[in-house]
Amino acid sequence: MSKAYWIGHVDVTDPAAYEAYRRANAVAFQKYGGRFLVRGGAQDVVEGAARARTVVIEFPSLRAAQDCYHSVEYQHAKSLRAPVSDADLVIVEGWDG
Repeated sequence: MSKAYWIGHVDVTDPAAYEAYRRANAVAFQKYGGRFLVRGGAQDVVEGAARARTVVIEFPSLRAAQDCYHSVEYQHAKSLRAPVSDADLVIVEGWDG
């Protein structure tokens, strides 16, 4: 079974309020096996455009990644994020090669 990933690009407009989202999302990520691989570090946009932060979260399967996003726990966290940030988020299945 292939792993899956959330790939997010985020602009945060209120960093202090965004902290509430970060605390709340931990509940969903722990429940569904999400693990941060990239969490807003330095980035070099060499083609196209990107938002200020890039986040990559690994999940054990595509189903787990999808279930996490649609879960009550994550939707609560998202309700805290939405007013204080703009985001693009893709859930993508990994490649086993």
